[in-house]
Formats: sequence, C-alpha cells, structure tokens
Amino acid sequence: MVVGDFAQGTQVAIIGAGPGGYVAAIRAAQLGLEVTLVEKGLLGGVCLNWGCIPSKALIYVADLKNRIEQADKIGLIVRDVSIDLPKLVQWKSDVVEKLRKGVASLMSQHKIEVVTGTAHFTGENSFSVETSDGVRRFEFRNCILATGSSAAELPGMPRDGELVIDSTDALDPKNIPERFVVIGAGSVGLEMGTFYAKLGSKVTILDAVDRLLPMLDPDIGRAMERALKHLKIDLILKAKIQGLKRENGTGVLQYSASDGDKSITGDKILVAIGRRPNTSGIGLEKVKVKLDSKGFVQVSETMQTSVPGIYAIGDIVSGPMLAHKASFQGKIAAEVIAGEPAAFSGVEVPGVIFSDPEIATVGLSEQDALAQGIPVKAGVFPFRAMGRTLTMAEEGPGFVKIVSDAESETVLGVHIVGPHASDLIAEGCLAVASASHVDDLTLTIHPHPTLPETIEEAAEQVENKAIHIFSAKKSAFGAK
Repeated sequence: MVVGDFAQGTQVAIIGAGPGGYVAAIRAAQLGLEVTLVEKGLLGGVCLNWGCIPSKALIYVADLKNRIEQADKIGLIVRDVSIDLPKLVQWKSDVVEKLRKGVASLMSQHKIEVVTGTAHFTGENSFSVETSDGVRRFEFRNCILATGSSAAELPGMPRDGELVIDSTDALDPKNIPERFVVIGAGSVGLEMGTFYAKLGSKVTILDAVDRLLPMLDPDIGRAMERALKHLKIDLILKAKIQGLKRENGTGVLQYSASDGDKSITGDKILVAIGRRPNTSGIGLEKVKVKLDSKGFVQVSETMQTSVPGIYAIGDIVSGPMLAHKASFQGKIAAEVIAGEPAAFSGVEVPGVIFSDPEIATVGLSEQDALAQGIPVKAGVFPFRAMGRTLTMAEEGPGFVKIVSDAESETVLGVHIVGPHASDLIAEGCLAVASASHVDDLTLTIHPHPTLPETIEEAAEQVENKAIHIFSAKKSAFGAK
C-alpha cells in the first residue's frame, strides 16, 4: 500500500532516533527548523532501550547485592540476600519505559514529527519510509544519518538468543546461568561479566589481546586484572576462538591459547567483540555517500558527508561508539544546518566502563603523548590514601592519574580507576577541553572529605607535592 503518491517536504529529515538522532532533532527544532524524525524501532535507540540505560540499572542492583553481602566487616549483618529476577527485569524495563516516554514527550513539545518505519533513500534529497500503514515519501533540504550500530557476530557462531547471546539478550535474563562465558574483554564484556558474577555465575572472559584494555593506560589494565581476580572472574588473554560444540543445551567453546588448544563449557556464551555501523540497507549507494574501508560514513568536521546536505553522526562515523559522542555530533550537525558556526574538531571524547571498580578516561595517556612527541609529567594518587574512600569501605586497587605537558603543564589527560569514576571524570573532561593548567586543579579548593579530592592530590603529585602520600624522590615522568 502506498500512502499517496506525493512527497512530503521537510527542512530537516533525521534517520534514527537514538541519542544522536533525537538530540539532533531537538536542537534543530530549538533553532526554528521543521524536523521529521524517522525510527524503525523505539525512540531512544539501542542506548536507551537495550544498552546504556538498562545495563546500568542491572549493574546497580548487582553492585548493591554484592556490597550488602560483604557488609558484615563494617557491622551490617544481612542474611540470605537474594534476587527476584523477574521483578528486577521488570523494574529495569519500567525505568527504560519512563525515559522513553520522556523522549516522546519532548518530541511532541518541540513539534517534531516522528515517523515509525524503515527509511530508504530514493534520490539525493528524497527517501521513502515503510510504515505499518504503507509507504510514505519525503523530500528534504537537509538530512542527518543517525542509524547507529549493531552487535558484531563471530563467523560460525550466530546468535540464537539462548546459548549464544549478544548484549541485548544479556540484559533481559530469564535465569542466572551457572557458567557464563564472555568472548571479548571490552566495555560490554567487562560490564556484563561483572554483573553475572555478582549474581552468582561462574564467569570466564576470553580475548585475543595480549593485555587487558590495550587501548587504555597499562596501569588501568593491571588494576582491572586484580579486580577481576577479586570477583573470581577468570580472564584468558591471547585466546583465539576455534569453534563451538553444542552438548545437551550447553556449549563447549574451543580456543587456542599460548599453551595449546583448550575448551571451556558455558551455559550462556556472550559474544561481545564490538559493533558494526548500520550503513547497509538504507540506499546510501543511491546518493553516493562515501564510506571508508571499515564501512563508516566519511564526514568533515561539520559532520557533512560527501553529498551536500547529507550529514552523518554517531556510531556510523569513525571514532568511539559512544552515546555522548553521538549526542554532541547531533547538536553540531543541527547547528551547522541552521547556519551556526560549529565543528567536531579537537574534541576529546571521554569513555567510561561500569565495571568494578569503574574506569573513566579522557584525553591522552602517557604513552599516547610520548608517541606524539610530547614530553610528559604524570601524577598518580591512590584512592586508598583518601579518607572518604575508606569511609565508604572501598579498598580496591584504584587511582587517579593526571597526564600533563612537561613544558607547558597543560592537562593532556585524566585517567581514573575507582569508586564513582564515571562521575569524577567530569572535572577531567572540563580540564582537558579547556586546556587547563595543572595549577587550575591544585588551586581549586576541593571539599573534604570527598572523592574529588583525589583529583586535586593527583594534580599536586605531578610535581611530587601530594599531601597524603610520601614520595622519596622525583622521577622523569612524575610519580609512578
């Protein structure tokens, strides 16, 4: 069925209503533009419905359970802590629904037309949308592509939703498996592995890399390895997956390691090896939008593609696949379309992993800076030396590291492993984005007793002047 042969005109068409698309829609509407937002699934995209939000809800509950179980050492005795799994999953879903309704309300308030269906380009300034009521046609002056990404699969090991699962399945558990095997030690693998371990699963995480989290500061990887051992999570690195045998509802995962061929049995096997951009199936070839060798849309610093009037943001362009990057780029694209000066240039995108302890980073590591020929000085301060940490019964291997230019003393990067790292990194983001001087952090009075004091102390330690740790002598790159 075709809903009329005419094409509806719109100033800005946005394909994809995730954290990039819906934010772009709101910003465009704020700037007085007429907006049509197309989404084939649910408002909020993967992040709100099957990613960032539901995972953090589940992780919060698992962490709460774990803390209560260990609270006897501080005088809090609670017996028989258990999880009502259906109730937990329903609460998680209620949180997601509440936020999704909030996004829908914002669309209505900004008079943004939301069309549910699958979009497909029919020309350089037109596309059709397959809806439940038939096909609708649109013509646009400008279009923003925000189609997001999908979980990558291992060859020969397709997702079935029962034994072999992806992150979406892992966030909607029907039971807690006795043996939970994770392929991939990135953010999703670490977060989901930690969640299931705290709920009682025996967790094993495998990855082909030589060291944990190789894209981050090596000290972070070492701290996380100790943390995983504390949670009794087995970590197997340099593991290359060979295949999977199914036996009586379980899976025997075969892999090669540095000491030979091995296997491990799992009741659930989570494949968390990354994501791929959703750039196929929407007719990009008809508009000749250029892709790079990995399938990402090529864009300029204004998010403009190779085709005038068509922009791309979020997971379908190169860079970290993170919701806040998509949202930031969405605002830039909308502002450029409205004629405002805006560009995604020289922007450092922070990253957070909600493991235990949490990991948060922004800017350059020591290794990154040195590779660019920048002389560095770094200050490291451990959480265990801070009073507030101990009053929270936190005794893990956490720290704050601040990396600075040795000559200008500009803050180049902030790296945190420890309690509430996801919140603490905001100060680091501001410091890096504004090219702050180390003294801007040391001369800011941080309230006591609080976790942010670790930022101040790490900044002071750049010059070996932290108050609450002793440094016998200075080293070439600050405290180690």
